[in-house]
Amino acid sequence: MASTTAVVPTRSRGDRGLFTTSDDNVMMKQIMATHTPDGREFDVKPLLHVVEDVMHRATPIVPGTANAITQAQLEALDEKALHSGFSDMLEVLAYPINRIACEISCKCSGGSDAHATTVGLFNTLSSYMWDAKVVIALAAFAINYGEFWLVAQLYPTNPLARSVAHLKKLPDILERGDSLKPKFEALTTLIKAMLDVTKCIIEFKELPSQYITVETPELVTATAHIPTAVYWTIRSIVACASHIMNLIGMGHEYISSTTEAWELSSLAHKVSNIHSHLQKQLVLCYQHIDEKRRIEAYLTLVRLFDAPHMDNIKILKALIYGKEDQLPLWDGHLKKRVILDVLRRRNVLLFISDLDLYPDQELFILDQMYSESRQNPSRPESQYEIVWLPVVDRSTPWSEVKQKQFERVQAQMAWYSVYHPSLLDPSVIKYIKEVWHFYKKPMLVALDPQGRVVNTNAIHMMWIWGYLAFPFTTTREDGLWKDESWRIELLAESIEPSIFTWISEGKYICLYGGEDMEWIRRFTTTAKAVAQAAGIQLEMLYVGKSNPREKVRKINSTIVAEKLSHILPDLTFIWFFWVRLESMWHSKTQHGKSVENDTIVQEIMTMLSFDGSDQGWALISRGSAQMAKAKGDTILKSLTEFDRWKPRAEQEGFVPALNANLHELHTPHHCNRLILPGANGAIPERVVCAECGRPMEKFIMYRCCTD
Repeated sequence: MASTTAVVPTRSRGDRGLFTTSDDNVMMKQIMATHTPDGREFDVKPLLHVVEDVMHRATPIVPGTANAITQAQLEALDEKALHSGFSDMLEVLAYPINRIACEISCKCSGGSDAHATTVGLFNTLSSYMWDAKVVIALAAFAINYGEFWLVAQLYPTNPLARSVAHLKKLPDILERGDSLKPKFEALTTLIKAMLDVTKCIIEFKELPSQYITVETPELVTATAHIPTAVYWTIRSIVACASHIMNLIGMGHEYISSTTEAWELSSLAHKVSNIHSHLQKQLVLCYQHIDEKRRIEAYLTLVRLFDAPHMDNIKILKALIYGKEDQLPLWDGHLKKRVILDVLRRRNVLLFISDLDLYPDQELFILDQMYSESRQNPSRPESQYEIVWLPVVDRSTPWSEVKQKQFERVQAQMAWYSVYHPSLLDPSVIKYIKEVWHFYKKPMLVALDPQGRVVNTNAIHMMWIWGYLAFPFTTTREDGLWKDESWRIELLAESIEPSIFTWISEGKYICLYGGEDMEWIRRFTTTAKAVAQAAGIQLEMLYVGKSNPREKVRKINSTIVAEKLSHILPDLTFIWFFWVRLESMWHSKTQHGKSVENDTIVQEIMTMLSFDGSDQGWALISRGSAQMAKAKGDTILKSLTEFDRWKPRAEQEGFVPALNANLHELHTPHHCNRLILPGANGAIPERVVCAECGRPMEKFIMYRCCTD
């Protein structure tokens, strides 16, 4: 069946042309004509394990050649060979293997054409599938190759091997080690490439049919190239066998020639390129399979959350991957790994975040609330557990830096966390992002003892009411709001306990903020003077600005040094003051409340617009309900005009009179800037101004954490 256009002498420098596309096309037509499989399927992987073991153990012992495989690797290969079902396979394939081995020995020792020899082997292997053809051929070569090196390795110590070695002239050959080194290095490289391609072909055969079919484009492309890969692997086997036979038959003449090393290197390059191409297709197939598996796992998760359960364990196991012999949770209190069963029939808050919790305000506040709820374990409000689910970007490799960052965050948590981010399957990450709308900002998903989601984000409840929000359901949230009103306690008592004392003592309370130090000096000095003139006791507290940084820290220091007012000494509490306001806005809007239909929302929006402006602001309160507030210039002007509205203050009270004066100073022309916090969910399309009720124009702003 050999074609003259495809014939390339084994030891000819004409081999430089054997890798052309036209030659490949002609040769492959011949090869495809030999392929008449009888439908039998063989699991040839056990046989390949033995072949691999032979190839690695039959390492050239020529001085200067490296043995790249370790003893441990050899033992692992041996273990695979012994326990992989090889004996059963050998009963079926022993005859064809030995037949091919004889054919290789016969044809390769006579200097016949390499392509013609290869076609002859394909004719003998015509009834086998492509993977079986290549593994049987490799096994046949392994017999000849292994026997050659077995004699070479034993002849110094074994009398029988010594006699056989002399007949094969092996001592004379091996004494010329320096001359042989390039040939054996090329031979070793080619054998490795042959094994790599064969393992790749078998991997394609083992791809799970439930996730990838023969019609899948990625597999169609790979399947089209497998016959070519098998051809060049068996063609390389012929070249390697010829190399060994010629070494024995031609002696010094062969050893001194450099043609064979070039041929083996050229074939190794060809086969390595084929392997690279197949490997790329294999990666695409695995990506296809992974995507199918992720979709299946995602849909399974959707169905699980829609179904009723006796307890929460099935849901938790679906979220946190854990085999039976694993301990998937880390107990932050006991500092040890634990089983998922510690959460059985418990109310569970899933704390979802990435690793970038810098500067850890969320952790600090959440830890305080968690610790406070644990002070009396018998209280109903303490009957919940928190589990941290770290959402990590899988598109970038896990590194030592990420590991240390993860461990740093995990070490700050007194509650449970997954032992490692890899225990969260990509389908779980997809569910968290697409169903629970996680994006950057931390969230708390509340599960009841049966694993039902009772609140897709209870973090706003936690920030507003702490553990009193238990069991963190949306029904509980609605009930808490029904009992609330806009008052100083709701606004600030949780960040400054002294407020409760100030209220009980009948004092006036002033909260103020901004980053203009000159305005702060003028305002605090004026407010103190007015309080003295009005005969009222006034306590002032600086609450800074949202996302407080170094500038706010410096202002805090100046206020203390100049004794201007009280401060929140820890910037975390300044952050918490504003994040609570943002949480109130989120919580209210989730329940359908807006400026038009809810007084508390109107007040929250006004406060947030104060923070969004470049100037200061102030709020003055008496008791729970009386409040007056305005932007910095407006309230400062009103206080400087105190003499004008003092009689009204004496008659109606300080706060009502201040409110009336602020109303007079208010102009219809104003510009409010409202910075809404980034939300895990949609920002409302329509937001109206808290002052005039007109719809506000929407812009997009990106803000960094720096000043």
